[in-house]
Amino acid sequence: MPRHDTTTALLTGAAHGIGRAIALHLAREGAAVAVLDLDAQGAEATARLIRDAGGTAFPARADITDMAALTAALDACEAALGPLTLLVNNAAFTEAGDLAGIGLETWHKEIDVNLNGTYHCLRAVLPRMQARGGGAVVNISSVNGVRYFGNPAYSAAKAALINLTQSVASEYGRHGIRCNAVLPGSVRTDNITWKIRQEKDPQVFEKLARWYPLGRVAEPEDIAKAVAFLGSAEASYITGVALPVDGGLLAGMNVMIGEFILESQ
Repeated sequence: MPRHDTTTALLTGAAHGIGRAIALHLAREGAAVAVLDLDAQGAEATARLIRDAGGTAFPARADITDMAALTAALDACEAALGPLTLLVNNAAFTEAGDLAGIGLETWHKEIDVNLNGTYHCLRAVLPRMQARGGGAVVNISSVNGVRYFGNPAYSAAKAALINLTQSVASEYGRHGIRCNAVLPGSVRTDNITWKIRQEKDPQVFEKLARWYPLGRVAEPEDIAKAVAFLGSAEASYITGVALPVDGGLLAGMNVMIGEFILESQ
């Protein structure tokens, strides 16, 4: 029996990259997937990939910073697929930069999408799950929420997501709702930030790999597998966890270890 054959999942930011990988993975495990994104064409493309593989999917467009639009999209998703049992908050935005150079408008946009947008999704979905007796939430945070690797507004929002995850786990556990976070490190995707970096340096992923004890950056499927586990009954006694899926990045400074410790022995 597929692990998610009774799951109806809402996945935000599902048009591309990590979100698309999570959507496809959940569908392969039997879930019906509501594919939500600001990019309507991308959401439809992800849903089409799922349907072409024999799965069930419904695409919806919404700006998660707009509570009314989000609620309307959620109503449409549940009308098409049935009551949601899993929410994956994946939608994100960053323009990178440093603290001194980031513009005020960019700061507010990054906080609005990465933190407030996730809160909107929780505010819309949690009462429905509570009324039905339970559900699961997986928030996509980042290693940036634990250590500073640049992108100050994004990092601040992702740190807040870890605490928000704990808040939901603590307050809604008695209603049968679990909430966990996944903390990816660098992931090989085609998003605009990585495209710009690859244009400047085609070897950027290979250079990043030396910082990771496992010797590579993540593929989107690595993140999808962790989300599928945390959203499943196999994780039924796990809540409030911030799970790094980072190839060991947070475990230690790999380059420093190699250059200053191991090589000196």
